[in-house]
Amino acid sequence: MDLASVFQHLGIALGLGLLVGLQRERVATRLAGVRTFPLVTILGTVCAMLAQFFGGGVIAVGMIALAVMIVVGNLAKLQQVDVDPGLTTEIAMLLMFAVGAYLVVGSRSVAIAIGGGVAVLLQYKGQLHGIVARLGDDDLRAIMQFALISLVILPVLPDRAYGPYSVLNPRNIWWMVVLIVGISLGGYIVYKFWGSRAGVFLSGILGGVISSTATTVTYSKRAAELPGSSQLAAIVIIIASAVVYARLLLEVAVVAPAFLLTVSGPLVVMLIILSVLSVVMMVRNRDKKEEMLVKDNPSELKSALVFALVYAIVIFAVAAAKQRFGSKGLYVVAGLSGLTDVDAITLSTSRLVTSGTLAARDGWRLIILASTANLAFKFAIIAVIGHRQLLTRVVAPYAIAVAAGISLLLLWP
Repeated sequence: MDLASVFQHLGIALGLGLLVGLQRERVATRLAGVRTFPLVTILGTVCAMLAQFFGGGVIAVGMIALAVMIVVGNLAKLQQVDVDPGLTTEIAMLLMFAVGAYLVVGSRSVAIAIGGGVAVLLQYKGQLHGIVARLGDDDLRAIMQFALISLVILPVLPDRAYGPYSVLNPRNIWWMVVLIVGISLGGYIVYKFWGSRAGVFLSGILGGVISSTATTVTYSKRAAELPGSSQLAAIVIIIASAVVYARLLLEVAVVAPAFLLTVSGPLVVMLIILSVLSVVMMVRNRDKKEEMLVKDNPSELKSALVFALVYAIVIFAVAAAKQRFGSKGLYVVAGLSGLTDVDAITLSTSRLVTSGTLAARDGWRLIILASTANLAFKFAIIAVIGHRQLLTRVVAPYAIAVAAGISLLLLWP
């Protein structure tokens, strides 16, 4: 290691230690502050440098010595009656020692990210405790169910293709489930913190993030029960329908970044059209307010399994239709699957385009067709279970959006 690298490592260790030490000094911790944390981090860096000559035992000895000093420094606390039993500062000291060592033996970027993350985590103690205090049992269950879906089930699934068209990969299928549930859960958590204060705009946005179809059903039922709410229900439904296209862009960006450039044009056009319609409707009704309705937990295992099944069926049907009937068969599958779930056809199409099984020019058309069919399906939902006032308020926006979708399919290059 040259002299410049040595001083770079020591300088970064000093900076990260000062950052965390400044935060600990601010909260008046008795164990370590703005001087101790830089020394601890630099100690880790020096131990890692010495380990290059004398072996990794030097780092272990340094960590043990630091732990002993922490124990000795805490002995005085045993004499106090009102002592804080928290171990945050102690754990932070051990972690910053490890960060200092990792600067030398690992990735500098990772070490800097961890050190900065420690400072941020310590600083936002009050806010984090406030968030936990506001979470109810249902919210915690939703988070734990997502952990089950993403951290327990996903890693154990086989990563190999099955079936006659080699498109049914259990791990890839479940990864799509994790993506969709994660997006929906994010919207659900935000909803839980805004609640009835969300208003029309945020109600529509979060409704689109969680599930635009479920939002359409919920507000249609409400309009049927309370016809006076039809005006605001229409705004929420149209906003949720607009957010679907932003959601689809995010899904494609995650699953098939190379395909995003091709599909983004038509999706952005639809997003802009529905957004403009939403803004016009909101301006006309800006003096009215709307309370957000209760949303269901999107991370229920049953819902995840249903989506996995739908996604598997769709991706298999697309591959089979492509093989047996060519492009015409693909459009039939997209139109039918889009009636109930745009996410499944979007994700399956994106994966097939990435694998080279499907041409990009066909891929974006399948997504636009499916989303247009979904708009028609939601209009049908309103017609069946909603009030006539709601139907009359959404007929024009939906007609414009469906016409735009058809025009894109016919005219977009």
